[in-house]
Amino acid sequence: MKKKGNSVLMEVQTTHQQGFVPREFPMKSLNQSVIKHKTGLLNLAAELGNISKACRIMGFSKDIFYRYQAARDAGGVEALFEVSRGKPNLKNRVEEATEQAVVEFATAFPAYGQVRASNELRKQGIFVSPSGVRSIWLRHDLASMTQCLTALEKMSAEQGLVLTEAQVQALERKKRDDEASGELVVSQG
Repeated sequence: MKKKGNSVLMEVQTTHQQGFVPREFPMKSLNQSVIKHKTGLLNLAAELGNISKACRIMGFSKDIFYRYQAARDAGGVEALFEVSRGKPNLKNRVEEATEQAVVEFATAFPAYGQVRASNELRKQGIFVSPSGVRSIWLRHDLASMTQCLTALEKMSAEQGLVLTEAQVQALERKKRDDEASGELVVSQG
């Protein structure tokens, strides 16, 4: 390495951008890409001997550097993996009967949005907010009208359901939109 002014920084920066990671903290896992930038930051700081410069070059805050360093010191390189989110708090979820009613409503009325679905369910005595409806739809892959219609088509094919007028109209509208946008609809059956 050259020792003139910024040439050290430039050489370290270019070797880091090429994917070079010094041997001080080898990555042993198959998921190297997950921790590559984290170990790269730690190794660059060790090479430069200056945390502030390393953070500036890599575009991280010093707070992030110290979090990575503490994680590495506590559990080695494996501790730098992305920490997955904790288990969901099931106390915040609606009752199973309410969730099932929302899912059934989504397939029964696929053209309704979350606010209208919430209002219609409220008329039936099922109290769930529009954002609660959206959360349930997301959990069951019913977040969009297309997803609701796909689920409806699948249910009708499997169970031989008789579709209501609203469902038939929504399916026809989807078919026209697909044809208008140039998507080829091939039925298998």
